[in-house]
Amino acid sequence: MIALITVRFWDILDILLLALLLFELYRLIRGTVAMDIFVGIFLVYIFWLAFRALHMEMMASLLGQIIGVGVIALIVVFQQEIRRFLLLLGGRYSKRRWLNFSTWAGGGTGEKMFSDPALRQVLNAVRHLSASKTGALIAIARESGLETIIGTGDRIDAAVNARLLESIFFKNNPLHDGAVIVQHDHIVAARCVLPVTENIFLPARYGMRHRAALGLAEKTDAVVIVVSEETGEISLAYDAEIYFNLSLQKLEEELEKLFP
Repeated sequence: MIALITVRFWDILDILLLALLLFELYRLIRGTVAMDIFVGIFLVYIFWLAFRALHMEMMASLLGQIIGVGVIALIVVFQQEIRRFLLLLGGRYSKRRWLNFSTWAGGGTGEKMFSDPALRQVLNAVRHLSASKTGALIAIARESGLETIIGTGDRIDAAVNARLLESIFFKNNPLHDGAVIVQHDHIVAARCVLPVTENIFLPARYGMRHRAALGLAEKTDAVVIVVSEETGEISLAYDAEIYFNLSLQKLEEELEKLFP
């Protein structure tokens, strides 16, 4: 008799969750050196299965020992990717109202992370910086703490102001080289050093500002605005992605969605 395969609801859910996990994993490591490492580890696993099926005991045993300690090796090799993946889960999905701890604990104040007046000030500054082709890098914090990044620069602690932002990025200002960190409607620090992405697919015409913006967006949930010094082009990086050549109107729409 032919046995019928019973597919339960939980089997379908299991497959969907695995597919989501693999998709998010691919998003995190695509275009990086980690992708090649992952492919190498996957090939080792395939060879191990093949040697076991062919009863080649010595090779199967050798690869089995490698795979046996592979979990520890994966944690070491993919440390940054694991951190980004956990940040993605905590930053993207837990921001749903029903998953937010503050909502359940009753600690939510209802206060916006970035107010509309502050957003207008940033947009005005970006407009003038773009028009004058003045390079700029503005990181706006969300849930993730940026204290480590802030510690690399010079503290300012001033209310967000368009003229202040423009003066910081003026080429003769000693604070212009680096990123400005904005947190809770305040310019917290300037001349901050951001981590640089390892993404090999970033077009070569984009320089260190763009690589630094994407690097911070990969490692935190910050929103980073970039103004190109060569062209005045505006870019926006968040959630491990960067979007190039945005109009000021498109930038405003994106920021309003990110800071509702």
